[in-house]
Amino acid sequence: MTTKPPVFKKVLVVDDAAFVRAMLKKLIEDNGFVVSGEAENGEEALRAYRSLKPDLVIMDITMPLMDGIEATKKIVAFDGKAKIVIVSARGEKPMVIKAIEAGAQDFIVKPFEVPRVVKTLNKFR
Repeated sequence: MTTKPPVFKKVLVVDDAAFVRAMLKKLIEDNGFVVSGEAENGEEALRAYRSLKPDLVIMDITMPLMDGIEATKKIVAFDGKAKIVIVSARGEKPMVIKAIEAGAQDFIVKPFEVPRVVKTLNKFR
């Protein structure tokens, strides 16, 4: 009997704050995912998505050059099956609705709670 090797989902982490990317990277890897890339703005995120083809994107909203909402729209236009989770300090209802309308599947409010992030990651296994 042969067993299948575990499938590690690839995650792209997008946030303009290096410390947030580092925290998310550790949390993601501690939960059996692989961080396939990082980006610090929406333009980098779009380029990284096209080249890395990750299974999941964790995306901040407020970033220089191109915000997370615009980047989400462009990624979804490129790949209609893209899985994107927005992580933002701007958790008011209109912003959540805007993110979902742009194509995000979920929204996590910063400062994030570890169990909430883990629960969200597990939805995409």
